[in-house]
Amino acid sequence: MPVEITRRGPGRQFPSRALKKIAQAILALVGQADAELSLALIGNPEMQRLNAKYRRRNYPTDVLSFPIEERFPSTHRQLGDVVISVERARDQAKERGRTHDEEMVTLLIHGIVHLLGYDHERSARDARVMKQLENKLFRRLCEQRLLKV
Repeated sequence: MPVEITRRGPGRQFPSRALKKIAQAILALVGQADAELSLALIGNPEMQRLNAKYRRRNYPTDVLSFPIEERFPSTHRQLGDVVISVERARDQAKERGRTHDEEMVTLLIHGIVHLLGYDHERSARDARVMKQLENKLFRRLCEQRLLKV
């Protein structure tokens, strides 16, 4: 299950080896062990540009997901791209009383769950279902000792 990580700007400062292992574990937990995932760790200015372009919201968000809609010849299913603002994650971690690592994993889970087709903005019911799945994945990562809370 290839997980490719790109780090630009402030994203270069965040260690990615453990995050890659966690991404692989998440994919296995959701039955997508053979899927390909691209993860980009960036800063707020780049995230703001992406959010403005693709969601028409001119501010830096924490995570964006871009599912692969076309099928390309490959031995693996291409799930899509998750983009995380390392700066926004750091600020949110402080606001929420979490470590930066916990917030990054929370955003990674959120992004992957979006790639699987879940969307909390569709309805309150969909938001509950999505949050339950995210919490379950977070707990499973803790059980596997990939995340310490």
